[in-house]
Amino acid sequence: MTEREISPNYPMEHSIGSQVRRAHRQFAQALQAALAPQDIPLGMWYFLRALWEEDGLTQREISERVGATAPTAVEQLRHMEARGLISRKASEQDRRKVHFHLTDLGRAMQAELLSLAAGVNDTALEGFSAGEIGFLRLALTRIQENLIRAKS
Repeated sequence: MTEREISPNYPMEHSIGSQVRRAHRQFAQALQAALAPQDIPLGMWYFLRALWEEDGLTQREISERVGATAPTAVEQLRHMEARGLISRKASEQDRRKVHFHLTDLGRAMQAELLSLAAGVNDTALEGFSAGEIGFLRLALTRIQENLIRAKS
C-alpha cells in the first residue's frame, strides 16, 4: 500500500510522517534530559549548535539554520546573551545587521554538550550497522529534499 492508497483504517504506525514525528519527539525528550544538568534548554541547544558551526551569524541566518521564527530567535538570543554565552556586534558592512558571536563561556561548553548529544544519538542508533545508518541518513535527506522541492 502506498501513501496515496490510504484507507480509513490506515494505522499511524504505517505513516512515515507519523514515525518521523514520533522519533523526533523521542530524540528531543532524550536530548533535553541529557542537557538539563547543564541548564541548557533544548531551544538554546540548537542556537549554540549553529554558532559552533559558524560563529558570527546574523539573527536571520541563525533562524534559518535552526528553523525558528524571528520572534523565537529574538527571545532565545536575548536569553543566551543574558547568560553570557554570546555577544552581539554590529556589522561593519551593513549597520542594520547584527552578528552574534560566542563568548569564551559559549565556546567552552561545546565539547561537553556535543558529547551529551552524541550519547543520545548512540542510544538511538544502538543495533544499527554502519550501512543502515548511512541509508537512514540518505533516506531522511531525500525526504527533506522532496518536501522542499514540493513547496517550490
